[in-house]
Amino acid sequence: MRQLVYISSVRKPAEVDPAVILAQSRRNNARARVTGLLFFDGKRFLQALEGDDATVDATFARIQADGRHHALVVLSNRSIEQREFGEWAMAYQAPGEDGGDPLERIGRLTANADPAVRATFAGFAKVRRAA
Repeated sequence: MRQLVYISSVRKPAEVDPAVILAQSRRNNARARVTGLLFFDGKRFLQALEGDDATVDATFARIQADGRHHALVVLSNRSIEQREFGEWAMAYQAPGEDGGDPLERIGRLTANADPAVRATFAGFAKVRRAA
């Protein structure tokens, strides 16, 4: 089983609807048996994908071809013994929205992840909170 973590920028932030992204991700990834976590801050995506090699490759190829993404960078691509993320989840907080502490939510969503992966998501959330 493999876990791939990447970050990308949104090409046109005003044209991205987080609810649509989450619904598409859940549908596509359930069909492919890919799990993970997607953190979207309105400008960037940070995502962990987990599944067998072929499905992670196919899912990432689909993401690379998606016109909403720009400047994709793979942060981690490693073998894992078992899935570190359960159900498919997306962490998102709209600008100006008071949805609680994003660091706390990321902590819950990444509780079973490798410490390096957990730190990547926590660092991203900290930067977004400071912005």
